[in-house]
Amino acid sequence: MDNKEVTLLKKALERQKKARQQAERILEEKSKELFDVTHHLKESNSKLENLLNEKTSELDGVFINIIDPYVVMDLKFNVINMNNSAKTFLGYDHTKESLNLASIVHHDFIAYTAQSFQSLIEVGTLKNYRAKILTKAKEEKWVLINSSLIYNTDRKPIAAQGIVRDITQEMEVKQLLAEQKKQLNTIVENSPLGIVLAVEDKIVKTNTTFVELLGYTENELKEMSVRDISAPEDIANSEKLIVQMNKGELDKFSIIKKYYKKDGGFVLARTLVSAVKDEKGKVDYQVALVEDITKEREAEERLRNEREKYSSIIANMNLGLIEVDNDDVIQMVNQSFCTMSGFDREELIGNKAAKVVQVQEGRIIDEKQAERLVGKSDSYEVEVRNKKGQSRHWLISGAPRYDNNKNVVGSIGIHLDITDQKQLEIQKEKLLEELEKSNEGLQEYAHIVSHDLKSPLRSISALASWLTEDYHDKLDDNGKFNLQQIQEKIEGMDGLIDGILKYSSINDATLDNTLVDVNEVVGGIREIIFVPENVNIVIMNPLPSIKVDKTKIHQLFQNLISNAVVNIERTDGLVEISSKENTSHWQFSVKDNGVGIPKEYHEKIFKVFQSIGNNQRSTGIGLSIVKKIVDVYQGKIWLESTVGEGTTFHFTLKK
Repeated sequence: MDNKEVTLLKKALERQKKARQQAERILEEKSKELFDVTHHLKESNSKLENLLNEKTSELDGVFINIIDPYVVMDLKFNVINMNNSAKTFLGYDHTKESLNLASIVHHDFIAYTAQSFQSLIEVGTLKNYRAKILTKAKEEKWVLINSSLIYNTDRKPIAAQGIVRDITQEMEVKQLLAEQKKQLNTIVENSPLGIVLAVEDKIVKTNTTFVELLGYTENELKEMSVRDISAPEDIANSEKLIVQMNKGELDKFSIIKKYYKKDGGFVLARTLVSAVKDEKGKVDYQVALVEDITKEREAEERLRNEREKYSSIIANMNLGLIEVDNDDVIQMVNQSFCTMSGFDREELIGNKAAKVVQVQEGRIIDEKQAERLVGKSDSYEVEVRNKKGQSRHWLISGAPRYDNNKNVVGSIGIHLDITDQKQLEIQKEKLLEELEKSNEGLQEYAHIVSHDLKSPLRSISALASWLTEDYHDKLDDNGKFNLQQIQEKIEGMDGLIDGILKYSSINDATLDNTLVDVNEVVGGIREIIFVPENVNIVIMNPLPSIKVDKTKIHQLFQNLISNAVVNIERTDGLVEISSKENTSHWQFSVKDNGVGIPKEYHEKIFKVFQSIGNNQRSTGIGLSIVKKIVDVYQGKIWLESTVGEGTTFHFTLKK
């Protein structure tokens, strides 16, 4: 080995020695640094533990008397300290066993808890943390926690503290309220009534029924006020009620309102308005329940109209009406029955009919009542005594009265006072006796009336009957109707002739004078006599009611009107009837525009069998009857006539 190689080896060895020394120096430095770090960590841990002990000691002194549970945990959820309330609530004692709060969080709230803890770390406080936990007894509890971080002297978080409040009952109540609200919303939305929530007349919410009722959308309604879509029937009363509600004097009221629909129509609704108040008693908002009564009101209106119509008919008809129950207790009477019986309505309602209105044969009422119970209807006559004790004869038409289930609950009777007819029957016998004793002139007059007037009527009646029987199959409905009209006219005339016969022998002392409305007399005559289409009968002024014998005044006017009608040949025939009142008499006039009567006949026509023209136009007795009736009432009759222009008959009757 030469020197050069030895030199190289020495240099390499030197370099290796230096490198080993440097490595040992570096290792020594790193070992010292590691020792220093380890020592520093031990000191830090000791300081942290001392700090936690100090803080815990301080907090124990502050929160020892807190009623709500109070817990201190490290940043890994391990409990460091807690008060007695927390121990009682959670069932754990941290001094006897370790407790990690994360382990008692309900599994449904683990993710929420992690997010909340992260927020606590970032912000430093956590408010209104709500979650469900499990106590040591495995009871589920709802808790509300407000917490904050605990920092060391370097403002680094080292733990967390929080106050725990048990809100289990509160949450149960809230859940119950939520369920009830859901149920209430279901009821509201499915309610058959429209529901409106308004604040100071402004609509804030409605249900589906109200929306469908008016045709607006809910959003459209929310842009409107209650006044925009409705108007009360009684505006003044409605405004008064609203003022009272706003003052706190009224909690609810009901009114009828008209609600306007989107299509231009409207509905009528019964509206119940209720006030919802705040804790100070001030009206917070108003709730209205809206019930559509349009159809109900229309039905009520129809029913009211029908009821008024029939009530008016019942109240004003001349027949007495009475309703009784199965015990004969009066339930209803009309005014005509009160007039007939002489009792006021209050004296009749609620009392037995047979006792109040004294029926002479009481057993007949019991018999008829038994017949009503089996559904039988009939007519019968009774003698009663009215309130004044007067004897009256009534014709009663009775029928059973049923309830909605078709059970007989009483009877209804229509009463006609036939006392006058009964008296007429008695008078008839007397008149027949007097008639037999009449003088020869009256007997002859009666014979003429009976033979010469009734015989043709009978013949006409017989002929009409034969035509009806023989040509029944050949006559059309119009022909049959005309024949029937003939028979009816004959019957009417036959009745009037009977009246003439009955009163032919009556003198002044036997007149049956009553108050007679002459308008009704003329109206009845127009229905009885034949009036051609070309003739019009006109009453020029309201005719008076006068005290006369009704049959006689009827005969008087019928003869004059018939005489006027039969002597009119014009196409525009006119008969005018008028009256005026004098001091002691009533004066009547019957004017026509007929053929007129020559002056030489002005006296002659009032005599029996005296007439102008051929016999087909006059029987010759009509005007003689007129004059006799006028004479009976101490009056006069005269005429004014121009041939070709017409005739006016004037007559007076003493008052």
